[in-house]
Amino acid sequence: MKLVVIEGIGKKETVEKYLGQGYRVFATKGHVRDLPTKSLAVNVKNNFEPKYVIMDDKKDIVENLKNAAAKADEVLLATDPDREGEAISWHVAHILGLNEKDSCRIEFNEISKKAVQNALKNPRPIDINLVDAQQARRVLDRLVGYKLSPVLCKKIQNKLSAGRVQSVTLRLVVEREREIRNFKPEEYWPFFSMLEKANDSNKIKAALISKNKEKIKLGCKDDVDAVIAELDGKQYRVEKVKKSVTKSKPPAPFITSSMQQDAMNKLGMNLKQTSSAAQSLYEGVEIAGEGKVALITYIRTDSTRVSPDAINEARSFISEKYGKDFIPERPNIYSSKKGAQDAHEAIRPISLSRTPESLKDKLNKFHYRLYKLIYERFLASQMSEAKYNSLAVEISAGEYGFKVNGKSLLFPGYTAVYNNYVDDNKEEDETSSKLPDLNEGEILDFKEYKFEQKFTKPPARFTEASLVKIMEEKGIGRPATYTPTVAILFAREYVEREGKFIIPTKLGEEVTDMLIRYFPEIMNIEFTAKMEENLDEIEDGGVIWQNVVAKFYDGFEERIAEALGDSFSLKSPDVETDVICENCGSRMVIKQGRFGKFLACPNYPKCRNTKQIDENTGKPVETVKPAVKESDVICEKCGRKMVIKQGKFGEFLACPGYPECKNIKNIEKKPAESEAVELLPCPICGKPTKQIVTRRSTFYGCTGYPDCSFTSSYPVAKGKCPECGSYLVSKNLKDGKYVACGSKNCKYKQKIEDLPQGESDGQNS
Repeated sequence: MKLVVIEGIGKKETVEKYLGQGYRVFATKGHVRDLPTKSLAVNVKNNFEPKYVIMDDKKDIVENLKNAAAKADEVLLATDPDREGEAISWHVAHILGLNEKDSCRIEFNEISKKAVQNALKNPRPIDINLVDAQQARRVLDRLVGYKLSPVLCKKIQNKLSAGRVQSVTLRLVVEREREIRNFKPEEYWPFFSMLEKANDSNKIKAALISKNKEKIKLGCKDDVDAVIAELDGKQYRVEKVKKSVTKSKPPAPFITSSMQQDAMNKLGMNLKQTSSAAQSLYEGVEIAGEGKVALITYIRTDSTRVSPDAINEARSFISEKYGKDFIPERPNIYSSKKGAQDAHEAIRPISLSRTPESLKDKLNKFHYRLYKLIYERFLASQMSEAKYNSLAVEISAGEYGFKVNGKSLLFPGYTAVYNNYVDDNKEEDETSSKLPDLNEGEILDFKEYKFEQKFTKPPARFTEASLVKIMEEKGIGRPATYTPTVAILFAREYVEREGKFIIPTKLGEEVTDMLIRYFPEIMNIEFTAKMEENLDEIEDGGVIWQNVVAKFYDGFEERIAEALGDSFSLKSPDVETDVICENCGSRMVIKQGRFGKFLACPNYPKCRNTKQIDENTGKPVETVKPAVKESDVICEKCGRKMVIKQGKFGEFLACPGYPECKNIKNIEKKPAESEAVELLPCPICGKPTKQIVTRRSTFYGCTGYPDCSFTSSYPVAKGKCPECGSYLVSKNLKDGKYVACGSKNCKYKQKIEDLPQGESDGQNS
């Protein structure tokens, strides 16, 4: 048996389907080894050696992985095809004692039978350059985060964090907001003359552009009145007519950032929704009668490259469906931006035979809409240019010059499939979609003037999509970091939403100002972009990652010490109160914490006494320690009778000998008879399921664990979801009993009593 190690549990079933007999798939669920969270874990005096440990929440997974590897004849590492995935394979190889120089690494850009089988035929050693590029990023981010965060905590408030990429991204948001605040609108008056050609009802909307062949701008109503006074009675004459055929090139296939932008602009999907839907489409979605099927290629990419096979399939499909005129003479090839990881393809459908229409009733709303967008964008990228008959007309009236442009579709080309996004807020210009046939020297009839007062607008606030776009344009981060970077700004409360727009909080502005004050280089956008280029150079080979980190770190400690040593602070001064600290007798002070005000002893850290403050009275909240209840359970470590304590998640057993003995245990809870349910087989592997009760929750899991890791918050119900084909679960809600879809991406829910007779029979209670 061969063991194939992947990252995401979501694609386990999809990969297994294409491997066949003799293989077992194990999912690590992301990283299993990392720098520990409670220490720097980077030896800056020993060539920045990182200290990696098994992550606390992955210890069971690692133990199961070791057991599975011990039973395997061969281990193949099939983590994602990027730096992060390469590093995970490297860590797994270290844990399992594999030689990184052996051909133990396989990769596929899509989860299809052809791609998976081809990967099995072409194993390779782990690419240490990719690993080193990821190590450099991780060490840099740890140094910045752990060294800068204490400065913010001392200068502003506790529990703040800084990050190499997140802080620069925050600066973009803050500076845009200040640009908007400082913007002074200027008045202007767009001016048009509505004209007609004799015996032709089509209106010609001619825009005023010049006076005496000099550009003109009307800044107030008096300017408008002066123009009207001089134009009244003047003859409008066609001075120049330029006819041409213009072309519009199809857009490149999606990369991560352009997919996220179009998903928001065209579909109204935010970053989280887009990332989640794209991940599911890549890993595999449940399709009735087929199981899990992957529909698109890898979704974290900045390359527009497309494989020759995919191009040939697209050209054949387009020719058959639209005709040969819609195929360009040569395949469309798109250049990627500098630094793109060209080992990846662009985001595209795995097979064009799976049309969006054929899947409409099999996918949920988000999956279908995003798949349709990706499908049509890729198809359009391989089609012919759109062609237009264009007409540019210059018109004179006295000393004034007017211009009007017209454009009509001559050949649709790629627009037959995909229309570029048009900003609904774009100001009306002098373009008309249809113009009469005009000739030089022709006199036009005047009908009316059109004008209105307008004011110049400040730059728009960032949306999630436009923030990702500028991050990409300025080289801040990479495809895998866009979404988590934006997410952490919200999580840290440095930014907030106002409708679809992102605005900085007061805290976000203070953090930005503080970091710029002490660390202008780190907060420099060009410096951050250059660092990304350095990481790319490590990946390409020939650059030692420790040298890149050393160059960054040179003088960094001195700047940290300087920042911590001066007296500048934005913290509110502590306010002394009449409340006496019962531990040391000092007057307690009011401090401002992340979650509001509280009382603290001024002798910290010698005295760590704190008290909550009542928001209404401003006085300390008296807390009474609950009485300790003794149990009959004997501590197996020291022999004492354990006591029952109350914790965040309810009661638990603890040894009274703490801190000498730190033994604790869950109190096993048995479900009440009224909560008993019929346990149906696992919908993944068919083995029995069981109810699992812990301090934190009650859930249902497969008895085949770890071979099958199925879990559900609700018991499995009979039947399949009528909307997406996934398994069903039973839910007891306040207003009755329901049967609902077990997939988090499907919203199907139906009251059991409303189901047709027969469908409701046998549903779990």
